Amino acid sequence: MDTIASFFSFITTPVSWVIVQFHSLYGAVFGPDTGWAWGLSIVSLVVLIRICLIPLFVKQIKSTRNMQVLQPKMKAIQERYKNDKQRQSEEMMKLYKETGTNPLSSCLPILAQSPFFFALYHVLSSIASGKTIGVINQSLLDSARQAHIFGAPLAAKFMDSSDKVASLNASLTDVRIVTAIMIVLMSASQFYTQRQLMTKNVDLTVKTPYMQQQKMLMYIFPVIFAVTGVNFPVGVLVYWLTTNVWTMGQQMYVINQNPTPGSKAQDQYLQRLLKSITSQGQVRSRRKRTIVQAIVAKGPDRNDNERRFVTGLAKAGLAAQADGTVAKSDTATVEAEAGGAARRQQPKRQTKAQRQAAAGHSPADKPAPGKPSLEKDEPQDSTSKPSGKSAAGSARQAKPGQRKGQQRPKHPSKK
Repeated sequence: MDTIASFFSFITTPVSWVIVQFHSLYGAVFGPDTGWAWGLSIVSLVVLIRICLIPLFVKQIKSTRNMQVLQPKMKAIQERYKNDKQRQSEEMMKLYKETGTNPLSSCLPILAQSPFFFALYHVLSSIASGKTIGVINQSLLDSARQAHIFGAPLAAKFMDSSDKVASLNASLTDVRIVTAIMIVLMSASQFYTQRQLMTKNVDLTVKTPYMQQQKMLMYIFPVIFAVTGVNFPVGVLVYWLTTNVWTMGQQMYVINQNPTPGSKAQDQYLQRLLKSITSQGQVRSRRKRTIVQAIVAKGPDRNDNERRFVTGLAKAGLAAQADGTVAKSDTATVEAEAGGAARRQQPKRQTKAQRQAAAGHSPADKPAPGKPSLEKDEPQDSTSKPSGKSAAGSARQAKPGQRKGQQRPKHPSKK
């Protein structure tokens, strides 16, 4: 860990400076040596970092959605060039370039946040060891060592010995209870965030290996947090719990306001949008007009959720326009009602006996098994011409070795 800490030592000074600035603010309210002052300083550091990472988070969302859309094409390339790995890689890179997708964009927020995490870990480890670091001098160091969050010192760990915990003026029981609760909350928030993404914000019409990978990560990440969390100081657990809660709230906002096309969340959003438009008779916000405009531009390429949205507008007597607005349209209402009536008037599936009865052949007309038909024994008048159904029946009855149906007249030379 010392190698990693030294590698990220260039950022420990800025991180410690930010913590000290927030501590001076909260210390004036709660007292400089309280756990509230130092704990809220760490929470504020997380909020500040995550606000700065919002542009990267937007890129992550776009990259994740593009990867979901490209999964069928990527699978086709893998099957086509499964024996030529070099050509497979070239075609993959070509596909990424054409669509403007960067597979690493989904990892950017984590990669950008990792230096701050290791810097904070190094700062808290130095506080636990009684060493000054960055802009934290001896007086601030003593204040941080006296700060407790629900009885647990900021620098204490779940695996610490009782002697080390006693040196921080705390009991081992308090430290383990507080750290255990934080680890459980941290793992649960991570699991809920990933599960929310998989169940609501994934296009269910596309079944790809990417979805299986995300499902595996949904269970793997909480386990990783639970196993590694026992070696984190309380201050670092506060950091990770805060960032997981932020991610969960941020994910909920994105799912509710900008869901993935074809997902369950999009269906719920479009139903809310339809209710709002039909009640108000117009699209009020610019963002909603942009969404309606995108649905209109898709035309026949709309998914099932978008088709239901357009049909709902038509039943309300409204038609979506190319600029994202809606206009009253009686034609759309008539077409929607006609389409619904056509679907309702589809005939039911008939049984074989019903089809035979409709064709004029009753099951009672068929000869019983083992009983010869009486129609064959009746003499036929050669001068009379069969008419109607009898003619059609005689045409269907073929001699042995002869094709069924009406026969073509022979050529005069073959008579």
